[in-house]
Amino acid sequence: QVPLVESGGGLAQTGGSLRLSCSVSGRIASANGMGWYHQVPGKQRELVAAITRGGTTTYADSVRGRFTISRDNADNTVYLQMNALKPEDTGVYFCNALGQEVAFFGFWGQGTQVTVSS
Repeated sequence: QVPLVESGGGLAQTGGSLRLSCSVSGRIASANGMGWYHQVPGKQRELVAAITRGGTTTYADSVRGRFTISRDNADNTVYLQMNALKPEDTGVYFCNALGQEVAFFGFWGQGTQVTVSS
């Protein structure tokens, strides 16, 4: 079973919405926190939203007020509701653990492509 499977990406217009899902399995399901990362070609992945197991959330300035991260611990699924999309939100979105746990688990999924047209 693949530990991280992202889905829900696609093409949206500026101002539109998308909802990303991440199915988490295996050891990564025991991670203390989970996050969504945004990557564009030539740049490092950027953490844009994070959530602890208890539900505390944090956001990058670029998405605060527009994106909402949530999780279903019983179902081991992490979501990212993306509203008021902007062209600069375009890129591949990955979910993963946070901080040093990313290296500890040592796995990245395929990600899901989001394209926002202007």
